Amino acid sequence: MVSTILVRALRKDIARYNRLDQLGLDDLSGAGDPEDGIQEDSGWKLVHGDIFRPPKHSLLLSVFVGNGAQLFVMAGFTIAFAAVGFLSPSNRGSLATAMIMFYAFLGFVGGYASSRTYKAFQGTKWKQLFVLTPAAVPTLVFATFFLLNFFVWVRQSSGAVPFTTMLIIIGLWFIITMPLSIAGSWIGFKQGQRDFPVKTNQIPRQIPPSQGYLRLVPSMFLVGVLPFGAIFVELYFIMNSLWSTRIYYMFGFLFLSFGLLVVTSAAVTILMIYFLLCAENYHWQWRAFASSGASAGYVFAYSLLYWARMLSFSSFTGGLLYLGYSLLLSFLWFLLSGKSLVYLFLEAFAALFPFDMFKSTCTDISCLPSQGQSASSHVGFSSCEFTDHSRLIKLGYYCTTIVTRCILRRRMPLF
Repeated sequence: MVSTILVRALRKDIARYNRLDQLGLDDLSGAGDPEDGIQEDSGWKLVHGDIFRPPKHSLLLSVFVGNGAQLFVMAGFTIAFAAVGFLSPSNRGSLATAMIMFYAFLGFVGGYASSRTYKAFQGTKWKQLFVLTPAAVPTLVFATFFLLNFFVWVRQSSGAVPFTTMLIIIGLWFIITMPLSIAGSWIGFKQGQRDFPVKTNQIPRQIPPSQGYLRLVPSMFLVGVLPFGAIFVELYFIMNSLWSTRIYYMFGFLFLSFGLLVVTSAAVTILMIYFLLCAENYHWQWRAFASSGASAGYVFAYSLLYWARMLSFSSFTGGLLYLGYSLLLSFLWFLLSGKSLVYLFLEAFAALFPFDMFKSTCTDISCLPSQGQSASSHVGFSSCEFTDHSRLIKLGYYCTTIVTRCILRRRMPLF
């Protein structure tokens, strides 16, 4: 579906460019003086000189991407080990222990992903990155967990996590996660920066105001519903396992749902970013992260609905714990589902999109018109005929299967 929508949109844009080139940029309606009908190109062709411009708050985005990558790989390993039978569904302690240990030993992944992303953004605050990547999100999570557990301590409940267990978790973080994260950040820092296919313009291009679904909040609600629809059935059984003392044993279906979540999030976010670029908005980095992670809002809304229909707490502490843990899990879900799209798009734009379309007839990226320059007035653009529909279909296939292609071509060493 996403491939069909993207191919139709691309065919429409490219057919328009071809008509403008053939008619000498005359008014397509055929009315008025031809000179009055001359207009500049619009859409993604005009923002190629700003597509790799570093975003605002690039340090925070890089930290989120690194922690999201660490959570993503941890979740993948845990689900895979549980699906093949290494983790018993009846022993919940083994599942929680495996998740903590995987997260601790995968600190290298988070550090490397954040470092490579920050280097692509041409950041300079490397010392802050080395410290914030292993410290910011774990500190927030541990502080929230400690605060919620404090209410259980006050009620002297047997379900409270012992203080010694918390000390062990902190020790794992200091001894294992922190050094591995710093090592991964250092390796990513020492590697050379990727050469992007176009240079960034010195003067930022003015961005037209976004309208309708291209605004931030509407786009998040629109994109988030499809990934949530891919996993909401399994989410119901997971909620039953967490809050209704039922055993969850369908890890095989959970593994398939996890893969479907990744593919769906990538596909719909690619489509949204394409429409954003067509609107001449090149601030795609934060939008890609937020749009892909927007399903976390639906997860939190579903947890509230589950509370209203399935649960009944007899005390204020029970409701507070449920609400607090739901917020915490939704935040981690936001990082997990939104983490890789920024890193993925940095590689994809440089490797495939949209410059791959010009390889058959355009030998140089200068074939693209510069800022403020029309299509036919640009030297060399008239030779770029976009009539090969097979290349459109190929590009649509690239966009929908871009995760697999980037891994196979080793463009993303650590996802």
